[in-house]
Amino acid sequence: MKRFALAAAACAALGFSVLTPQVSADKGGAGSARLNLVEATVAELLKAMQTKLITSEQLVEMYMARIAAYEDARPAVNAFIHINADAVVEAHQVDLHRHPGRARRPLEGIPVLLKDNIDTYDMPTTAGSVALEGSIPPDDAFITRKLREAGAVIMGKATLTEFANFIAIGMPAGYSSLGNYGFNPYDPRPLPGGDGRPVLTTGGSSSGSGIAVNANLVTLAVGTETSGSILSPASANGVVGIKPTVGLVSRDGIIPITADQDTAGPIARTVADAATLLGVLAGYDPNDAATEACLEPGNCFDDYTRFLDKKALKGARIAAPPFPASREAQMNNAVAVLRAQGAYVETIPALPAPPGICVSYPAPATCSTVLMYGQKRDLNAYLAATPGAPRHTLAEIIAFNAANPAIALKYGQAIFEAAEMLDISPGSADTARYLADLDADRTISRGGLDDVYDGPDDIPGTDDDFDAILFAANFGAGTPAKAGYPSVTVPGEFLPAADPIVNPFPSGVTFSGPAFSEPTLIGLAYAFEQATRYRVPPASTPPLATDVVRRP
Repeated sequence: MKRFALAAAACAALGFSVLTPQVSADKGGAGSARLNLVEATVAELLKAMQTKLITSEQLVEMYMARIAAYEDARPAVNAFIHINADAVVEAHQVDLHRHPGRARRPLEGIPVLLKDNIDTYDMPTTAGSVALEGSIPPDDAFITRKLREAGAVIMGKATLTEFANFIAIGMPAGYSSLGNYGFNPYDPRPLPGGDGRPVLTTGGSSSGSGIAVNANLVTLAVGTETSGSILSPASANGVVGIKPTVGLVSRDGIIPITADQDTAGPIARTVADAATLLGVLAGYDPNDAATEACLEPGNCFDDYTRFLDKKALKGARIAAPPFPASREAQMNNAVAVLRAQGAYVETIPALPAPPGICVSYPAPATCSTVLMYGQKRDLNAYLAATPGAPRHTLAEIIAFNAANPAIALKYGQAIFEAAEMLDISPGSADTARYLADLDADRTISRGGLDDVYDGPDDIPGTDDDFDAILFAANFGAGTPAKAGYPSVTVPGEFLPAADPIVNPFPSGVTFSGPAFSEPTLIGLAYAFEQATRYRVPPASTPPLATDVVRRP
């Protein structure tokens, strides 16, 4: 499935009984005469290219060497489902147009990986499904065009949980019929005696995006989220994830679950890098009505790095609902950090829980049909606008999978089959149920969240308002997702696994806020990151000899 030709030696065999994360000590700063690719930031790489320490072409080749060493050779983390065969050529074109007298674009020559549900005119977009293998979109997604205009080099497509983990019940995070399993670089082993799934979760559904950034196979990646699909892999891979407000980033040209909750967003190793990427992704798209909110001043920005503030926690008001028992000690430590940095943190009761997500038909009265209904409606619309797709409706995908169970249905397609049974015609009983569920989802989620943000006096804009709600990893993702509100997760402490043979794993600290509060959340996350520095690169994908460049 991967198509690329590289001239790089694979790394020596590594043992994976217990891998202790280690930080490389060989690191050059911005403008240095020496650059170490591992953990290099966007600012460092832009400076290295601007000062001619490296070219974008060399940078892509350096990442390609790491991909050759760690994708197909052991540890075979499987972050890429497709590698852009023209990436080196495209990087060379960026170099040709770089000029000292010209304003530098924000991602000029920077390699970026896209989740394989984001359209590229020159590469397949498959959602990880064998039913869509070889599907070439008619053009780039709106955000893909923005990335190219910003100077980014698209390195390829990332593995993911198939159809954003809304096809089957019980499908493990990071698995797809076309891409197989992805593996967490902190412990990249299959579960002994299992079905091939990893011993340590990758998080999902933007699994490959998180894996690639964590393993230093790319500088930046773009994931998508409907409910936790950016926050989960970012947290599991010890990196930063931003789930934007719905309407901040265009959904044009992205294989959907539902337009009611879907959004794309950044995955990066630092808050600064994620903020840089968000500034490129955000903005009004005439083909996506939700982004009309970006026409209102103060909602959307083309530069979120202006909100990076080491002192943002001083005087901040943060609400903390109860944490899961498995994360309580870690999150209590995080609260201590926040308070030490000057934040006021108040424990609050658990938030009102919106109805769960329906995955069967007829749908029980106690769950929401929003995702199933939206999936049939919006996936059919996406396929209708993609003439090169081998299947053109949800029903055709279901039929193909049923005819090819050995390759397509390792975990079944129960959710797809339930969604297909819905009658999405205007005036139908299922449409009426969907509209009622959508209203309930938004009323309960926004009401519960706004009650917190507006403070005890229930009046927005007063001194008792809360700036953010604090969650562990993606445990609080569902309510902000239904509300369409943003969240930012930043690396937290490493936790011991329940099974002693499994390596310790990172768990993110997540700040969630009201609509279009990304500037505030980025500031809080950045201040926490700078105070803790919890990010640790995985030992399974160590530096290569080709990772270090020195000026002669």
